[in-house]
Amino acid sequence: MATLLYRLGRFSFRRRGRVVAVWLLLLVVLGLAAAAFHGPTGDKFAMPGTESQRALDALAKEFPQASGATGTIVVAAPQGRKLDAAAVAPVVKEAAAVPGVVAAMDPFRVGSVSADGRYALVQVQFDRGLKDVTEAQREAYLKAGSSVAGLRVEHGGEILNAAPEVGGSEGIGVVIAAVVLIVTFGSLVAAGMTLLNALIGVGAGMGGLFALSGLVELTSVTPVLALMLGLAVGIDYSLFITSRYRQFLAEGVAPEEAAGRAVGTAGSAVVFAGATVVIALAGLSVVGIPFLSVMGLAAAGTVAVAVLVALTLLPAFLSYAGARVLPRKQRTGENGSAGGRGFRLHVGAGGHPAARADPAGRGPRPRRAHAAGPGPAAGSARRRHRGPRHSGPRGLRPDQRGIRRGLQRPPDRRGHRRRPRGDDRRRR
Repeated sequence: MATLLYRLGRFSFRRRGRVVAVWLLLLVVLGLAAAAFHGPTGDKFAMPGTESQRALDALAKEFPQASGATGTIVVAAPQGRKLDAAAVAPVVKEAAAVPGVVAAMDPFRVGSVSADGRYALVQVQFDRGLKDVTEAQREAYLKAGSSVAGLRVEHGGEILNAAPEVGGSEGIGVVIAAVVLIVTFGSLVAAGMTLLNALIGVGAGMGGLFALSGLVELTSVTPVLALMLGLAVGIDYSLFITSRYRQFLAEGVAPEEAAGRAVGTAGSAVVFAGATVVIALAGLSVVGIPFLSVMGLAAAGTVAVAVLVALTLLPAFLSYAGARVLPRKQRTGENGSAGGRGFRLHVGAGGHPAARADPAGRGPRPRRAHAAGPGPAAGSARRRHRGPRHSGPRGLRPDQRGIRRGLQRPPDRRGHRRRPRGDDRRRR
C-alpha cells in the first residue's frame, strides 16, 4: 500500500497539469449533472416496522386531516390580568380562517390554559404536510390574531420549521478553519491550498449527491450532514499530507521525493482513517431505516471523494506551491531555497553537515570533506560525523585504541608509525 501511494504521489507531482485538469473537468461535469437532475428534498422520516410508524400510518388512513402539519399560537394577557373565552375567540376565529387550516382549537374547551389564567395555547391543524404548505399560508398564519388589541400573540409550531439551509454556518466554519491553518502553518499558501483542496472534494461529492437526488429521495438533513463531514475530513486529510511534506522539505529532501514520501506515509493513515469512516457510515444501512441508510451512504460517498482528492490532487497543488508551503523564515534561512527546489547536504572539514540550496533540484548529495592538515585528522571528519568506527577505552583517539590490544605500535620519536610486531618478525 505504501509503495503504491508513493508512486501515486510522485506521479501526481510530475503530472500536475493533467491531474488538476481532470479534477476540474470532473467538478464541472458533476455540477452540470446536479443542476440538470436535481430533485426536491423531503421530510419523510419513516421507520417501518415500529409501533409509532404503524400508528401514524393508521392515522393518515382513517383521519387524513389529522396527519397534516400543525401550529401553535400562544396568547398572553397583560400583567395582572387573566384571559377569558371572549378575549381569545377573535384569535381562534382568525386562525381558523387561514387557507388550508381544517381546525383551530379553543383553549378553554380543550383545557390548554395555564393555572393562573394568563396564558393559553391555540392548536391549529392544517390539511397537508409540511412540505406542501405554501409561503402564502405561512404568512397568513403569522398574521392570525395580530390585530386583536390588548393581547400578546406569538406564533410557533411545526408549520414554521423550515428546511435547514446549506452555506451559512458552514461558511463561518471555513473562515475559522482558515485562521487556524494560517496560524498553524505560518504560510498563507499552505493554508489556502489545504482549504482549496478540501473545498474541491466537497464540491465534487455534493455535485454527485445532488445529481442522484432525482433518483433517490433525500431528506433535508442529508446534504447538510454530507457537507459537514466532507469538509471536516477533507481539511483533516489534506493537513496530514501537507504537514509531512513540509517536514521532508525541511530535512532537505527534493520536492518530488518529499511528495512521494508524504503520500506514502501520511497517505496510508488517510486511507485507513477514510476507510474506517466510510464503513461506519455505510453501517447505518444495516438497521433498515430508509432515511438513515440514505444519510449514511451519502456521507460515506462524500468522505470517499475527499480521500481521493487528498491522495491525487493535493500532490499536484504541492508541485505548484513548491517551497512556499514553508514559513518565510525557513525559505529565506540557510536551509531555505527560493524556488522550492531540492537541498544538497555538504559536510565541511569540521565534520558537521551544512545544508545549502541545490539550484538543480536534485536532492541531497553527501560529499566527503577535504582536510588540510596531515595525520589521522585528515579524512576523519566523516568518521567523526558518523560516530567512532571502533570502540575502545575512553580518553584515547581512534588511532590509539588498537595500541593496548597489540594491533599496532606507537609512533617513534620522529612521528613515524612503526610496523606491527608480526611484520618485524617476518622481515627478520
